[in-house]
Amino acid sequence: MTTWETVIGLEVHVQLGTRSKMFCACATSFGDPPNTNVCPVCLGLPGALPVPNREAVRLGVRAALALGCTIHERSIFARKNYFYPDLPKGYQISQFDRPLATGGHVAVESPERGLLAVSIVRLHLEEDAGKSLHDRVPGKTAVDLNRAGVPLAEIVSGPDLRRPAEARAYLVTLKQLLVYAGVSECSMEKGSLRVDANISIRPAGQNRLGTKTEIKNLNSFANVERALEAERGRQQRELENGGVIRQLTLLFNAGTGQVRPMRSKEESHDYRYFPDPDLPPLALSGRWIEEIRGELPELPAARRSRFGARYGLPAYDAGVLTADRAIADYYEAVVSAGADPKAAANWVMTESLTGYNESGRFSASAQSLAALLALIKAGTVSHQAAKKIFLELPADGADPHAVAERLGLLQVRDEGALETWVEEALAAHPQEVQRYRAGETKLLGFLTGQVMRRSQGKADPKGVQSVLVRKLESK
Repeated sequence: MTTWETVIGLEVHVQLGTRSKMFCACATSFGDPPNTNVCPVCLGLPGALPVPNREAVRLGVRAALALGCTIHERSIFARKNYFYPDLPKGYQISQFDRPLATGGHVAVESPERGLLAVSIVRLHLEEDAGKSLHDRVPGKTAVDLNRAGVPLAEIVSGPDLRRPAEARAYLVTLKQLLVYAGVSECSMEKGSLRVDANISIRPAGQNRLGTKTEIKNLNSFANVERALEAERGRQQRELENGGVIRQLTLLFNAGTGQVRPMRSKEESHDYRYFPDPDLPPLALSGRWIEEIRGELPELPAARRSRFGARYGLPAYDAGVLTADRAIADYYEAVVSAGADPKAAANWVMTESLTGYNESGRFSASAQSLAALLALIKAGTVSHQAAKKIFLELPADGADPHAVAERLGLLQVRDEGALETWVEEALAAHPQEVQRYRAGETKLLGFLTGQVMRRSQGKADPKGVQSVLVRKLESK
């Protein structure tokens, strides 16, 4: 039986985070009424001339630098000709044989193959097409041209991925890099990140690539993986039954988990590319490129490494904390405010992250959380009490110590009070006391819990244990 090797390459379209379109001043805002963010330029009306968006070019360069690409100081905009209802000009302005950047890579961790360097073949700038809507008018297709002309960076990977799960891991890493670099919000829900997946299979050990198919209509990273799994299975069955793979563009149905043909896949010559006569070559200075390089923030891999070295965090903690730039910034602010790095990591990854995932913001300031952790470290409040205090911080806006005092959660260390609670607990559990004195010392934990319950969590656990041991061993 033939052993098959899968070869996957991805084309990722990223909406650059500008307020206006690639070649005109129309807004790029999401969710506006259909066909309101349009003008003669993005509608392709006669005599309207495009003007490149400087900010879009800057963000494209920033993305390419974050991916380790070589920026070409001279690139050319070309017309990609095809006819479709949502393409008002009858062509898309893109880049073809002279792209903005080439030759980068993304480091991806594969469970089976370890650390992979997935090559970036090219990153080029282009404008988006409009959007066809099939559910607005019964029996008809509506067209919204608000997206026509929105600036995109298309990022094309090399055929370096061998498993659908690796493709998903690549996309997660790529998105993280682009968001860190401030290039795009990369929201698949809003269409600011879209993926086309190319896949082929070949007998293991063969160098020649098989015939590839392209899958579109992928609305999540999970569905990218599912679609690639489905198409890999389809191609394998086709070849093992004596058939041949045709070069097709496919659509993925997330409900059924199946792919279906959309059309035969186009080659570059089908688009009749030629330089856009209305746009001169894009000329960038080396100095300007280096200025943008200097603006780049510390990227995720470097930050993970630094968190491990500087704060002594295990790899898992560093990975969670640096997965999102806002989380990493918040964590460092908590540590800068005086918190122990490991204690801060534990709280940010649990209580803080829960709120952030729900609302997109941190409920407590970094200074408030650091002050709360100081109370725990000093034994002023227990860990359980601190969780209650944390929930009050955003609403109360007060110092954690004041909140603890108001809620009656400051730990009691007064020995007289501790002795009272201990004696009450011992009197309520005479059998456990006898078993402890007979040698079942593990019951100390149970009795400590009973004392804490009687104190409603106010007793200092360390002080409780010391009084308990003294009382238990004195009789």
